[in-house]
Amino acid sequence: MKFLDIDSPLMQAMSKMADLMILNLLTLVCCLPIITIGASLTAMHYMTLKIVRNEECYIARGFFKSFKENFKQGTLIWLILLVLLIILTVDFFIINSSGTEFNAILMGLITVIAILVIFTTLYAFPVLARFRNTIRGTLKNALLMSIMQFPKTVIMIVVNLLPVILFLFIYPAIPIVLLFGLSVPAWVSAKLNNKLFKTLEDKFLESQTASETEIEKDGDDERIFKDELDNSLQDKSFQ
Repeated sequence: MKFLDIDSPLMQAMSKMADLMILNLLTLVCCLPIITIGASLTAMHYMTLKIVRNEECYIARGFFKSFKENFKQGTLIWLILLVLLIILTVDFFIINSSGTEFNAILMGLITVIAILVIFTTLYAFPVLARFRNTIRGTLKNALLMSIMQFPKTVIMIVVNLLPVILFLFIYPAIPIVLLFGLSVPAWVSAKLNNKLFKTLEDKFLESQTASETEIEKDGDDERIFKDELDNSLQDKSFQ
C-alpha cells in the first residue's frame, strides 16, 4: 500500500515523530544534572533545526556532537539567565510585600526586565546552536531577535508554556509531555526561526570569500561565525 511506502507522507510524519520522541528523551536525561541544562537545550535546538530543514541527521550522534561543542558556553549562559531570573523573582516578592511608596513602579520595572530575560532565554540556545559568538554577543543577538520577531516570540512563549500547563493540570497528558514536551516546542520554534536564521546565514556568507569562510570553520563545527551578526540585526534595510 502506497501510504506505507517509506517516502509516503504518513511514514515521513511517523519518522519525524519518532525523531522528536528520541530527542525529547535525550534532552530530559541530559538535563537531569541541572548544571547541564544549557548544553542540553542547545543540542536539542541544533537537532530540531536540522529536522525542520530536512537535513539528513542521526539524532543521538548529532545531539551529543552539539552538546560537546557548546557545553561551556551553554552552561555559562544557562547559569547567567537562571541567576537573573532568581534575583528578579526574589526582588519581586520582597518589593511586593514591602509596601513602599514606589513599589508599583519598581515592580513594573522588574516585570519588564523579567520579560526581556525570558525573551532572551527563548532565543539564546537556538542562537548558540547555530552561530559561533561570545557569550555577550549570543545574549545580545538573542534579545535583538526576540524583539524583531515579537509576534513569533509570543507564539513561542505560548507553545513552551502549554506542556507545563498540561503537566500540572491534566494528569492523563503527563506521558505525552514526557515524550514530546521539550522537543515539539523546540521544533515549532525552529520552524518560526528558520527563515530569520537562513537570511542571517546567507547575509553573512555572502560577505565572505571562500577562503575566509574556510578559516572560520573549526573542524566539524557547522555554526556560522560571528559578531557581524550584531550589525546585520541592526541593519534597518534588513528589518
